[in-house]
Amino acid sequence: MDLFSALGAFGGGVVGYVLPFLFVLTIVVFFHEFGHFWVARRCGVRVEAFSIGFGPELFGFNDRHGTRWRVALVPLGGYVRFFGDENAASVPDGEAVRAMTEAERRVSFFHKTVGQRAAVVAAGPVANFLLAIVIFAGIFTFYGKQITAARVDRVEAGSAAEAAGFQPGDVVMAIDGRPIRSFSDMQRIVGASAGVQITVEVDRGGTRQTLMATPELREKKDNFGNVLRTGILGLTRSTTPEDVTFERYDPFTALWMGVQESWFVIDRTVAYIGGLISGSESADQLGGPIRIAQLSGQVAGIGLVALLNLTAVLSVSIGLLNLFPVPMLDGGHLLFYAIEAARGRPISERAQEMAFRVGLALVVMLMVFATWNDIVHLATS
Repeated sequence: MDLFSALGAFGGGVVGYVLPFLFVLTIVVFFHEFGHFWVARRCGVRVEAFSIGFGPELFGFNDRHGTRWRVALVPLGGYVRFFGDENAASVPDGEAVRAMTEAERRVSFFHKTVGQRAAVVAAGPVANFLLAIVIFAGIFTFYGKQITAARVDRVEAGSAAEAAGFQPGDVVMAIDGRPIRSFSDMQRIVGASAGVQITVEVDRGGTRQTLMATPELREKKDNFGNVLRTGILGLTRSTTPEDVTFERYDPFTALWMGVQESWFVIDRTVAYIGGLISGSESADQLGGPIRIAQLSGQVAGIGLVALLNLTAVLSVSIGLLNLFPVPMLDGGHLLFYAIEAARGRPISERAQEMAFRVGLALVVMLMVFATWNDIVHLATS
């Protein structure tokens, strides 16, 4: 049993949840902010503070460029503050900007070109995506991936699979023209296709056959008791030794697989948001810091590899969330820069101030709603 398994063995204890949560969140936040920091330095921007967490400083140091590296009391995020910023959200201090000398303008984020500012802002989410790809690739290279053949062991009575004509022994070869290499490949496509007819090609005793199936939307519990809504056909995988293998991959193949895994997280997240808008998905699946802490503790009980996998998934999710065009988030800044590039001048300080207030309200409401979902989830689990 490794360290993370031992921590997870505390069950519902505070240590068993808090330490894995801090491990996951700190890595994700650090790389996000380091993306901003690294590109800002390359663009000649003076970075005044690099903070992990918010609120009073617990400890820190100044580097040779004058940047204050700090760890703060509330570990629910972080920020990089540039010269000329009024706050951690990189809102410019109008009075300070107007009073800058020529030398100060050269190192001010606000006075950089639109392209440079956009590059600095986009670097945070990009760093999250790169981190996820590297973690996934590392897992596939050094630990490997369990591959279970997409062979049907049992067909559930009365299920969508029985109605479509599946039989035990069928091997799923493709769904809607997409090759299937494993049972988990099939589950991913089926899970995202509830209520949608799919075309499934199976190998039945050496003969290729085509079946039409419509997965049912069902609620099921994962290994940690969390309720998920997903598409189900009603098939059970084969677990015979010849159908279960464990493969490691060379670094280049693993890197490409890391890109694919990251894209899968993005695709499912966007699909879920689209489902929220259309009404086909429920908002009670949204989770906040409490749910993440709980899941981190549960995953830590499995081991370091599972916790790293969660870190990669969370990194992609945070990178994508920050690209939404909401003021206060990176995507909101990028939207402002796109407008500035189109108009030839930035929008007014008053308009920016109002937009940031609206953005702050939206972010706070989302956090409150997600935390309320967490509390309800804990109370009913």
